[in-house]
This record gives sequence, C-alpha cells and structure tokens, in this order.
Amino acid sequence: MSENSAERRNFIRTLSFMGLLGLSDPLLLIRSALAMGGRDFPQGIREMKGDVRINGKIAETGSVVNIGDTVSTGPPESYAVFVVGQDAYLLRENTEVSVNTSSPDLKEKTADLLLLAKGKMLSVFGKGNKRIETPTAIAGVRGTGMYTEIEKDRSYICTCYGEFSIRPKADPSKEEILTAKHHEHPRYIYASGDLHKIMPKAPMRNHTDAELTMLEALVGRKPPFAKKDFNPYKSGGGNGGGGY
Repeated sequence: MSENSAERRNFIRTLSFMGLLGLSDPLLLIRSALAMGGRDFPQGIREMKGDVRINGKIAETGSVVNIGDTVSTGPPESYAVFVVGQDAYLLRENTEVSVNTSSPDLKEKTADLLLLAKGKMLSVFGKGNKRIETPTAIAGVRGTGMYTEIEKDRSYICTCYGEFSIRPKADPSKEEILTAKHHEHPRYIYASGDLHKIMPKAPMRNHTDAELTMLEALVGRKPPFAKKDFNPYKSGGGNGGGGY
C-alpha cells in the first residue's frame, strides 16, 4: 500500500466526517477558494448550520464578520466557518469568540486579538502577530494554524504549525515559546493547581489536517506541511494535510 493511497483514503474519510457535521461539500469549498487565485477572498460566513449569531443576532451564509464582532454557535450540531481578512475560522457547537483589534485603525481587515470565551475553535492566520486569550491562557502566534478548546478548569491549545508562545494566566512565569511544524506541542493550561504542572503536554485531539486544509484554502493558502508533489484531486482524494 503506497503512502499516498493511505493518505488519500484518510482525507476522504475526514471530508465525509466533515459532511456529517454539516459541511455540505468541503472539497467543493476548497476547489472554489483555490480557483480564485490571488484575488480577494469572500468575507464572512462561508458555511454554517444550526444556531449561529453575530453580536446576538441570527446570522446566515454570507453575513459579514467585522472586527469587533462576537460570533457564537448554539447547541450540538451547530457550527460556523467564516473569514475575516486573511484569517479563517471553524467554530464548533456552543462556542463564542470576539474578534477584536488592538490597533487604533479599525479599518484594518486583520484582527490581532481574539477572545475565546467558551467552546472549540480551529483557526488559521495570515501574516502578522496574533494574540488569543482564553479563560486560563494567553497565546501569541505568528503565521499559524491553531486549535483551541475551553473546558471547565482548563484550556487546550494545539498550535498545528508556526511560531507561538503560551502563557498560563495563573503563573505567567511558565510561558513557553515553541515552533511547530505539524502538531508537535499541544498543551493543557489549567486555571489553578500545582504550578509545576499547570501547563502539561497533551495529545492532539478534536481537529484534523483536512479541516486545516479547508480553512487555508478559503484564504488562498495551504498548510506548510502539505506535500508539494501530491494532488488531492487525482485518484479520488487527498491527504490529511492537503497539497495542491
């Protein structure tokens, strides 16, 4: 069995799973985004299901997410995929994120501060520094893909690729500065407890390379771990990290 064949099957299975979550045709979403080349990419809600709101008001496909807005999803099976500038997001159910900016120029289209109050968010970012805050952690990232999940007494952060720092709010001295190529450094960040164990290593969980590929494609990119010699549109599929 070839490596590419196994990767293609894994990619197809992941896309099928995404379809079960409500992404009607994630491969078509990738194709249409890549076809745009270097043009400006459609902003706002690209795909959604269930209860999705912007600043408390019911959203629909095509609704624009502006800097300063709060996007939220409702009960299980709700989700939202949206684009702000050169950044793309997948919010799972029961999630709330505020897309803010620390820049005085509110005309900028790229947010550099995100406040994740609850839930599960997969995000990919364009050039520039970003700051992501959760109830227990502050993460500084640059040019990354990142998955963040909020639990009762801890946050989970996986920087899937790129440069980043993670600082636990309970003990900022425990900050770690790391570089990831492919999910090497997931962490749990606890609200309290033994300060020597407040930010332990964690497994990769609840997000996939196919989802990262889909999000990056929405803003005309591909994950840096994507194989240059692999085409997911040949032989019926693609690998978990994409490759175009």
